[in-house]
Amino acid sequence: MRAPIAGHGAVWSWCLRHLRWLPVLLLAGGAFLDYHTAPHFSAEALYTAAPMTAAALLSLRATILAGIGACVTDFALLTHFGFMDDSGGRSELAAVMTVSVFAILVNRLMYYSDVRLQSARKVALAVQSAVLPEPPASIGPFRIAVRYQAAVKDAQIGGDLYGVQDTPHGVRCLVGDVRGKGMDAVKAVDVALGVFREAADDEPALVGVAARLERALRREADRRAGLERIEGFVTGALAEIPHSGDELRLVNRGHPAPLLLHGGRVRRAEPSEPALPLGLAGLGSGEDRIDTVPFPPGSTLLLYTDGLTEARDRAGVFYDPVAGLTGREFPGPDALLDALLTDVGRHTGGCITDDMALLAVTRGDGPGEGGSERPDRPGGTTA
Repeated sequence: MRAPIAGHGAVWSWCLRHLRWLPVLLLAGGAFLDYHTAPHFSAEALYTAAPMTAAALLSLRATILAGIGACVTDFALLTHFGFMDDSGGRSELAAVMTVSVFAILVNRLMYYSDVRLQSARKVALAVQSAVLPEPPASIGPFRIAVRYQAAVKDAQIGGDLYGVQDTPHGVRCLVGDVRGKGMDAVKAVDVALGVFREAADDEPALVGVAARLERALRREADRRAGLERIEGFVTGALAEIPHSGDELRLVNRGHPAPLLLHGGRVRRAEPSEPALPLGLAGLGSGEDRIDTVPFPPGSTLLLYTDGLTEARDRAGVFYDPVAGLTGREFPGPDALLDALLTDVGRHTGGCITDDMALLAVTRGDGPGEGGSERPDRPGGTTA
């Protein structure tokens, strides 16, 4: 899900390839300094650094070889200068040997920590696939793409969510952002998507889907304690694109306004009336409104979470997707989202502070463009 920031992966790979020679350079440098400087000078620090560096960067075999090399080099130079006969020389060699043994233990600890981390990543990927499965690449004339980029390094899932489903009423989409982090946020994501998948097929109007989400998230919040019970909510944008017609319908519950792209122009689909996030409807008296906007062939709908618009550069300036995308045209939704992530990475210097979920739907020029025709059985494609 996560798109790498352009250039960073190549630089890191280059560094890793060349850092493996660092223990050799430390040993060679230590031996050179020890041999060509005054007898009282000792390169013990370089000898001990070599196996410890190997422990962090290389395999067990390389760490053992680095430790043996450090001990042999130190012993040879101590013997050359005649220091093996006094206690100082023997103490120095004992210190190098002790650090070499300790480096082997460190290498093993790091190895088993890495094994546990890889196992945790696999579990996270399994959870991600179960909670946020990949949507179909196309439904009828609509081409679909999603991206999920977590703010926390190596995290796979957080409080942002997306869903796409083909229904008798059209293609329905949801993008939302759960308040908070951690397992409570993941639980809310699971609840919201489960309800969306069922309600999207059952409810004839988009406001009915929003009402079902509201009730489910309210029940979920009531199970929590403290501030989470009061402040548990989800901002969300619901979209419905009929299988025929040149329009789409939107219900916005306190979420950033979707963007509509067509012919190099970008505009925000602001809600006609502001609404409270899902889970907080009891604090207001207004009812959900459906906003209808044009969606001609060749248009793209972009739904996103506030991780996009709250991405800042070093000066604290927020990224503006309207300015960044205006005047540009993309061959499809995947190209759009890849370009968007590249722009955000460039804007922030590769440092994002909030999770970011992106969903783009592009309408083709004809009913068969972008994929196979709609399945005979409504609701057969979900994400």
